[in-house]
Amino acid sequence: MSQESTSENTSFKPSLGLVDATMLVAGSMIGSGIFIVSADITRNTGSVGWLMFVWLITGFMTLTAALSYGELSAMFPKAGGQYVYLKEAYNPLISFLYGWSFFTVIQTATIAAVAVAFAKFTAYLLPVFSEDLVAIDLGFLQITPAQLLSIVIIVFLTFINTRGVNSGKIIQTTFTLAKLLSLLGLIVFGLLFMKPEIWSVNWDAASMWDLHKLSIDGSIESYTTFAAFGAIAASMVGSIFSSDSWNNVTFIAGEIKNPQRNIGLSLALGTIIVTVIYVMTNVMYTGVLSLPEIASADKDRVAVAASHVIFGNSGTIIIAIMIMVSTFGCNNGLIMSGARVYYSMAKDGLFFKKVGQLNKNSVPEFGLWIQCIIASLWSLSGKYGNLLDMISFVVVVFYMLTIIGIFILRKKRPDADRPYKAFGYPFLPIIYIVMGIAFCVLLIIFKPEYTWPGLIIVLLGIPVYYLIAKKEIVTADN
Repeated sequence: MSQESTSENTSFKPSLGLVDATMLVAGSMIGSGIFIVSADITRNTGSVGWLMFVWLITGFMTLTAALSYGELSAMFPKAGGQYVYLKEAYNPLISFLYGWSFFTVIQTATIAAVAVAFAKFTAYLLPVFSEDLVAIDLGFLQITPAQLLSIVIIVFLTFINTRGVNSGKIIQTTFTLAKLLSLLGLIVFGLLFMKPEIWSVNWDAASMWDLHKLSIDGSIESYTTFAAFGAIAASMVGSIFSSDSWNNVTFIAGEIKNPQRNIGLSLALGTIIVTVIYVMTNVMYTGVLSLPEIASADKDRVAVAASHVIFGNSGTIIIAIMIMVSTFGCNNGLIMSGARVYYSMAKDGLFFKKVGQLNKNSVPEFGLWIQCIIASLWSLSGKYGNLLDMISFVVVVFYMLTIIGIFILRKKRPDADRPYKAFGYPFLPIIYIVMGIAFCVLLIIFKPEYTWPGLIIVLLGIPVYYLIAKKEIVTADN
């Protein structure tokens, strides 16, 4: 690596406008989840009413959080986003635990999962990349062509983003527009060719709010009243994962033009667009597939089953291309924004010093490559899917802490400049906090396997923080 490429620039270049920022929000949210997770939600809820409720309540929570973050983004229009907000509202330990979780699992495992989803659907067009084949057998580890392709994609997108924010911006805007238009096309064709008999059964007023467990074989199991709440919380793990990463635009605040205005506005616009598309996609599913068909879709690929009904045998190819476009654009946004968090941590002395340097293109190149390595390792491990289920709990906990931070900062810094104030304050932020607590408590009770691994990952960051802090003190003394 040449001296020129690693020379440090002092600041980011504001290159992203409102449209670019909105495309980053929407593009980072839409990956592969909307094409898959409705199968699990349907198995947990067993009815159209509750299927739609899960998506609507997730959309409401996402939009409420996004509108609340608008105040923080206007107060602190700096690279690092949520990491910075937590540091300002609480202390360096809390923000480090977020950054630690973000680097070790939240962002890197998501990048891996999205990249492998790209590879799996590429195999529909090019079977040589099938996840069922073995490309390299190391004895203790078998590596599939899908995993190798996922790593190639991660490395390629990382390289593109080291060339400057404009390179990543072009990919992000182009691919996000393409997947938004393709999803709209799928919704329109699905509604045009929906089956009236299936629609009438699914949306029958007498059964659409009958909450129960629906097994793959079509059998039904009733819930106790309390267990029903647990089923809803378990259902929301998938919808929250599908709607996550909306906050990635805050990480890249230093490269957004007029960030006090455009970050908050892009958060609102992006989350509204995606929520509407997600709800309409599920309406379309229920117009072409019966609930048992949604619940029992092969490998949970509901969109593939729906596309078969709409387009016939070519449906698989259409959905494969759509998911490839969707996941490629999604990963570009995740890779672009993630490294800015590590940059902010490095500036605070809590990460590798070199990560806090910008290359000649004004991007944190070293941070991008470290993120690339960890994401690639997750791709090889094959464990990213389980981890993502386990961290939904942690993600919501940090969202709640950040929104509580609005109340703390209003008290600590009442005279601070607030170009934008949280919409619906204090009521909407309080509603989000209450809903988030309910979600987390229900997961602890009914799905502990979704909670304790994430908590362990977070808590492991505490000794790491104090080791780093001690090293910083010793270095300073010397």
